[in-house]
Amino acid sequence: MNRMKETRTIEFKETVTNTFLKTVSAFSNYSGGMILFGIDDNGKVKGLSDVKQSCLDIENKINDSICPQPNYTLEIQPDQTIKLLVKSGVQKPYLYKSKAYKRNDTATIEVDILELSRLILEGKNIRYEELRCKDQELSFETLYCKLREHIQIHTFNQDTLKTLNLYDDDNGYNNTAGLLADKNHFPGIDIVKFGENISIIQKRSTFENISILEVYEKAIEVFRDYYQYEVIQGADRKKMEKIPEAAFREAIANALIHRVWDVDSQIRVSMFDDRIEIVSPGGLPSGITEEEYLSGKLSVLRNRNLANVFYRLGFVEIFGMGITRIKQLYAEALIKPDFEVSENAIKIMLPVFEKNADLTEDEIIIYKLLSKTMLKPISEVAPYVPFGKSKTTKLLKEMCQKGVITVEGKGKSTKYIIS
Repeated sequence: MNRMKETRTIEFKETVTNTFLKTVSAFSNYSGGMILFGIDDNGKVKGLSDVKQSCLDIENKINDSICPQPNYTLEIQPDQTIKLLVKSGVQKPYLYKSKAYKRNDTATIEVDILELSRLILEGKNIRYEELRCKDQELSFETLYCKLREHIQIHTFNQDTLKTLNLYDDDNGYNNTAGLLADKNHFPGIDIVKFGENISIIQKRSTFENISILEVYEKAIEVFRDYYQYEVIQGADRKKMEKIPEAAFREAIANALIHRVWDVDSQIRVSMFDDRIEIVSPGGLPSGITEEEYLSGKLSVLRNRNLANVFYRLGFVEIFGMGITRIKQLYAEALIKPDFEVSENAIKIMLPVFEKNADLTEDEIIIYKLLSKTMLKPISEVAPYVPFGKSKTTKLLKEMCQKGVITVEGKGKSTKYIIS
């Protein structure tokens, strides 16, 4: 076996002691994983003196200590190690000594009260959005207005709310209804427009405690103020956009639909001259990997009833296709959008759209190192590219001919800037 490293889903144990049981709880509660016995912390194979007895010990410890029974398999390996595979369970939470655990990078830690309540709901196959809303005095003028405007629904009553899974006779309004209500107790979106750097705040707008349909519209209005302008061509006015509005709409809808709503934190939208960053609270829902999310295969919806309303209103095209749609909108762009997934947040970065002026891959590398506001000599470019100075000079010359960059000065004082 090659030297491996411990990860979020792989743990090494040199011997069989009770310490591995916390990790069995963590793997069962979340995405599953593997524990290898007979391997030290550095990934070196040590082997176990009696693998059959060790296998029995592991089995007995799991069966006696973890409740409910986890889903696992044990395999004896040829090098006298044991592979314990633990699958993500359906009867969450899985407790060891009455506590639930999760992985934090390569460590195993106890979950907090919020995480535990989420695991309990997941074990019952109930979602936060489906729980009874603490406020039952709700009005839906905004929702009615949008339904009338977008899908010509002219009758709005209790049956409409039942059809949208926002109300039932036993529990009343659920949390999705609360989110869509005209006034509510939920957080929203905090938008900050920065100047030349993050210490200069030009404008701050916070939209909260109102229908998230209104939050969505207000965010788009702020976007239009900063990233759209008109060009007068003769008698015509032509609307121009620095960032595709369709991409911003998708990113905001994505943030609202997929965020966790049981934490009191805002979706943060940071607007800069060259990009927008959208950070939504909560990582990926359990059951989906980062690769699946980034490739647009979002089969698991955290807030399915909310997603359904956005879909019916035409705010999103197809469930789970937001990332793919954003990528498509930037297909011809020089700098592509960026997506970051962490345990507690998802961040989408939308750059200002600049058309790829048929630049080669090497030219794009140089382009990314240049600035629109600052002249740069070749000495600030050449050290950071994977080719020599003469090739860099040649590529800069070709980019000047394409009109992508402008050259100023001569000889040693030659400097370049994005046109």
